Amino acid sequence: MPIPTNLSKPVRKTAKESAYNQILYWIIDGTLQPGEKLNDNELAEALGVSRTPIRESLQLLESQGFVKMYPGKATQVTEVEKESIKELLPPLAVLQALSAELATDNMTEASIASLQAINQEFHDAIHSGNFHLALNIDEQFHQLIVDTADNPYISGIVENLQAHVRRLFFHNSIILTESSIVEHQHIITAIKERNKAEASNLMKRNWLRSLQEFDVPEKIVQ
Repeated sequence: MPIPTNLSKPVRKTAKESAYNQILYWIIDGTLQPGEKLNDNELAEALGVSRTPIRESLQLLESQGFVKMYPGKATQVTEVEKESIKELLPPLAVLQALSAELATDNMTEASIASLQAINQEFHDAIHSGNFHLALNIDEQFHQLIVDTADNPYISGIVENLQAHVRRLFFHNSIILTESSIVEHQHIITAIKERNKAEASNLMKRNWLRSLQEFDVPEKIVQ
C-alpha cells in the first residue's frame, strides 16, 4: 500500500482525530485509491499512532461511506461513483446557501477581509494552473462561511457531504474556472451589504453549477 513517507507528523488533537483527518484526506485526494486495501499496521506506523485509533478511524470512515470493512479479511477504500454527485450536490447546495444566510449577520469586517484574501489566493491558484490547490482554497472559502454561520448541526452534515463532493472533484479532475472567482466575489459583496437572500441564492447557484461540470442533469431543488 503506497503511503507517503515524507510527511510531517500530524498535530495532535487526539490520536483518533489526527488519524481520521489524515486518512480521509488521503482518500479524498486519491493517495489512497478506490478499491485499495488498507493495512492497520502500515497506517499506524506512517501516522505515529497505535492501531487502536486507526481502527476507530476506519470504523468512522466506514459509517460515512469512505471505506468498507470486511471482518477478518480486509478494509478497502470504497469506489468513486460519478453519478452520486446528483444526490450529493443538491442537499449540500441548500445547506451551503443556508449557511451563507445565517453567516451574513455574523460576519465581521475582519471575516469579510479574510474572504477577500482567500478569494485572491483562489484567483492566483486558478490563473497559475494549480487546480489541486484551487480546490483546497475553494474549500477554505466555503468553510469560513459555514463556521461563521455557527450552527453545529449544519456544520456536521456539510462536513460529511463536502468530503464526498471533494473526492468526486479530485477523481474526475474538475477544474474550477474564472466563473467561480466571480461568483465568490458576488457572494462576498452580498454578505458585505447584509443582503441575506442574495447571498443565499448566489451560494446555491455556485454549488449547483458544478453539476454542469459533471455532465449530469441537475435535480430541481426548491
